Amino acid sequence: MVVVLIGYMGSGKSAVGRELARKMSLKFVDLDDFIEEKEQKSISGIFSEKGEIYFRKTESRYMEMLLSDTEDAVVALGGGTPCYGRNMDVLLERADQVFYLKASVGELVARLGKEKQHRPLIRHLSDEALEDFIRKHLFERNAYYLRAPHVIEVDGRTIAEITGDIILHIA
Repeated sequence: MVVVLIGYMGSGKSAVGRELARKMSLKFVDLDDFIEEKEQKSISGIFSEKGEIYFRKTESRYMEMLLSDTEDAVVALGGGTPCYGRNMDVLLERADQVFYLKASVGELVARLGKEKQHRPLIRHLSDEALEDFIRKHLFERNAYYLRAPHVIEVDGRTIAEITGDIILHIA
């Protein structure tokens, strides 16, 4: 079984994915970590050296590779992964389960505001600009995210509660 988690950055994909994998006795794979390992470069390094188009093509290739070669895993994708090329179609064809971890703009602003320094994409933004940035991205990406068969609301919920909810959908 391959379970894929999608959603905006800060929605909890990695944290929930690790806990879900542990509870279900599956391995956990974060696509960004997988790409960094394969490319021997950080995601921000790939972006700055080769540009976004190269990164998105590479991301698609590694996502397809991961979904073809992996069994019994929980996979957390990058926030933008489902929104490029045929990625969402491929996900829906190849993954056994796809869950969108849905967080509100307010929740994302609160979460990401605390970790801006660790996220190159938003590091330079003021708190006001961060809200506008998130709102715009969510508007653009929602059409992709909402194609997931399962939408899990994450606002104000613990990792354990979200994980339990996902397990109920799988069982």
